[in-house]
Amino acid sequence: MAIREKRKLGDLLVEAGALSAEQLKTALERQRHTRKKLGEAIVELRILTEDAILQTLARQLRIDLIDLDAFEPDFDILKKIPEATARKYAVLPLGRAGDQVHIVMADPLNIFAIDEIAIKLDAEVKVSIAREHQIAAAITRHYGVTSSIHEALRSVQSVSDAREAAAAYSAQVPREIAPVARLLDAILRQAVRERASDIHIEPDEEDVKVRMRIDGVLFACAPVPKALQAALVSRVKVLGRMDIAESRLPQDGRFQVEREGNEVECRVSAFPTIHGENVVIRLLRKEAALTRLEDTGLSGATLKRAAGMFSAPFGIIVVTGPTGSGKTTTLYAALNLLNTIERHIITIEDPVEYRVPGVRQAQVNVKAGLTFASSLRSILRQDPDVIMVGEIRDHDTAEIAIQSAMTGHLVLSTLHANDAPGAVVRLADIGVEPFMISSALAGAIAQRLVRRICFRCGGAGCMECRKSGYAGRTGIFEALALNEGAREMIHARATAMALREYAIQHLDMQTMRRDGMEKAKRGITTVAEVNRVTTEF
Repeated sequence: MAIREKRKLGDLLVEAGALSAEQLKTALERQRHTRKKLGEAIVELRILTEDAILQTLARQLRIDLIDLDAFEPDFDILKKIPEATARKYAVLPLGRAGDQVHIVMADPLNIFAIDEIAIKLDAEVKVSIAREHQIAAAITRHYGVTSSIHEALRSVQSVSDAREAAAAYSAQVPREIAPVARLLDAILRQAVRERASDIHIEPDEEDVKVRMRIDGVLFACAPVPKALQAALVSRVKVLGRMDIAESRLPQDGRFQVEREGNEVECRVSAFPTIHGENVVIRLLRKEAALTRLEDTGLSGATLKRAAGMFSAPFGIIVVTGPTGSGKTTTLYAALNLLNTIERHIITIEDPVEYRVPGVRQAQVNVKAGLTFASSLRSILRQDPDVIMVGEIRDHDTAEIAIQSAMTGHLVLSTLHANDAPGAVVRLADIGVEPFMISSALAGAIAQRLVRRICFRCGGAGCMECRKSGYAGRTGIFEALALNEGAREMIHARATAMALREYAIQHLDMQTMRRDGMEKAKRGITTVAEVNRVTTEF
């Protein structure tokens, strides 16, 4: 091996001519003040980039600088290095190279770490260097779920059968199947780390598939053996306070966890299928409730128009779009804008997704007779200034919401419609009279979510974005603010298409598609993403 003596990063960089002695002195001073690594201090001072440091190290140490996106670790070797050790030293074993084991490190100067890894692997190691964030992402992806599956499988095999293992969850998690609890914890941790919105646990004939919805797209995780199905589903149901003895009827539950420093509320849905119960866990992060309007993707004239709608003293504003298009997030952003000491805000939701301090929030309970419509009638006696109705689904809810808007309240709600002008037609279809719509409607906002181009790889695809080229999502919007001409058209029962053409020509409404294409030009998303969620009219 080329690396045997203890050498210092600063000395190597100076020796290579990449850093002057004076620059090293400045960087060391910065390091003392910030207590960060020397390499981080050099990058923060903009003396060298991370890539320049890595390339210099690779040359000086005569080792390879590799792109981890091109490698897939060997699990048989991976399991010999505990996750805690891998994270401590930012190291990942990749596979065998002849008589050696190939490992990649962020800090190949740490000879103590190299010795410890060699002892754990019981082999000589060949060291390469890679970017630390790539190693961290790879550790997240390849540890956790996979290793927990193997541990849980061994534990359940020691129990007489899967039914016995599942039944044991009716009380506390016993020692012999605690690994199944750790398996679920590993799944939850990976989901939170990768910003997943949903976890799907899907029983099949041969195994149990685990998928996570990340940025609106489902990605497969390691499959879970069939022998773990009953115990894993039971563990989820116990946490969600559901009946583990009932597997023939759909059930809903909820629980809260703290993972990776995030408080996450988990909504559980179990649905019986021919191969067992299909479980979907929706993950709701509390920080999502703190979104501002501009954080949703609203920008330019559309942001100004939307903010103007929400500042109206009364009227109803509806946000439209399909399920999962971010409507609720936009409404919460509006609540944050409106949430001042001078306003009394009450919401009725199904369910309450995020808690907002200073806002009175209620949840529908259909079994107890507490519906959107009945709740609205009671809310009006609570002297509200602003009312948020989670969704307008029927005539009664729509009519009471419209009447509330006409009597001096600002009402916010969501509606299933394809675009902003379509909200008018949808209200009419529900049974609201056109004259009431034209009098009460302050405006409509339509939206879709598109994936953002990954900032690390610029869309090329990397381990951080699961080689998709995308990381995170943003909204594309259209906002329809009504004038007298538009109100007359609504009163005359104009079609959604006619109202759309009028809004574009006379109200300067920017369509969702145009908003998306402008975001694609700015490098925020891609044309393919915009085409995925919008159509030409």
